[in-house]
Amino acid sequence: MSDRTKTAYFSSDFTLGILGGGQLGKMLLYETRKWDIATKVMDPSKDAPSRLACNEFVQGDLMDFDSVYQFGKDVDVLTIEIENVNIDALEALEKIGVKVYPTPRELRLIQNKATQKLFYVDHGIPTAPFSRFAYTSEIRDSLDHGGIQLPVVWKSAQFGYDGQGVKIVRDRADLKDLPNVECLAETLIPFKTELAVIVARNRNGNSVNYPVVEMEFHPEANQVEYVLCPARISEKVAKKAIATALKVSESLEHVGLLAVEMFQTREDDVLVNEVAPRPHNSGHYSIEASFTNQFEQHLRCILGLPLGNTDSKVAGVMVNLVGAEGHQGAVEYENIEKILGLRGVTPHIYGKSMTRPFRKMGHVTIVNEDMEEARKIAGEVKRTINVISKSKS
Repeated sequence: MSDRTKTAYFSSDFTLGILGGGQLGKMLLYETRKWDIATKVMDPSKDAPSRLACNEFVQGDLMDFDSVYQFGKDVDVLTIEIENVNIDALEALEKIGVKVYPTPRELRLIQNKATQKLFYVDHGIPTAPFSRFAYTSEIRDSLDHGGIQLPVVWKSAQFGYDGQGVKIVRDRADLKDLPNVECLAETLIPFKTELAVIVARNRNGNSVNYPVVEMEFHPEANQVEYVLCPARISEKVAKKAIATALKVSESLEHVGLLAVEMFQTREDDVLVNEVAPRPHNSGHYSIEASFTNQFEQHLRCILGLPLGNTDSKVAGVMVNLVGAEGHQGAVEYENIEKILGLRGVTPHIYGKSMTRPFRKMGHVTIVNEDMEEARKIAGEVKRTINVISKSKS
């Protein structure tokens, strides 16, 4: 394939391929439409949210070599909105000249949480102590022989997302129903706050970062409920978090967006939890609150374009909209018209027709000159809107 000039992306025969057609892909397509960049998307579901906004939609298995290879061989640049893709196929596509970002090398490292953690250790990046196990059943033997001590955080090494594949193990009974897979047992860190920093790094090695955000989690689902930007932390902790995130991005030689999730300990140290090499839930606030939103920034990175301004115009809070407990079936957004009457509120509905408990169905951003006021309105949004099914299960 010929190397394109930097102006050839716009209103041309250049094609960007996206593996994954969920809400992240849909929001990325808002930006490709803005710049008239032709897109081709693949997702396993015929009802994927991205299907209506791309130039070409392909239904296919993201973990199948032939499906991914055939999809990607005719695009100029290939990117992802989900890490669980066939990396062997991405490597084969690289060999025939397709530019793949993030690179297969990096994805192979990040896809496995155990490999990811070892990378942090090897590069002097602070992270919680952990033990790696080929099977969950080995944890009992390690407990018997004093290799580890409870409590720990059990993490499946692969295919965990949105709170799945993670469980706090406080006693042996908590191990009972866990899948017997490759896993980590990580020391349970008593932390103050969960933080995240999104780093944008382009093909030329230039990088910028967004402000540190603070994440508030649902206590049962282990999902982010609120994201606040800027985080309510000291300047000293913010500088430490940003320096850590930049070091992770540089060490990985990442191209694109990298969301680095971290713990702020009680001693105000910063420990890396995990990373996501793509647009991320912790950056959704940027659509309304930032000069350059994370999705446009991802395009700038992977196309080798100048990086955009990551400053915030105003304070931003994001509220995740997830399926209510006890509801499964055709979705209904109860009271959505009421939140539209609140100041600075913008709902984003992902286009998933069926809801289930804790499924991500959308998000709402709240922008305000004052963070505390934005957080107050976010709480009102959370109390008001309900993601339910038309007939309760």
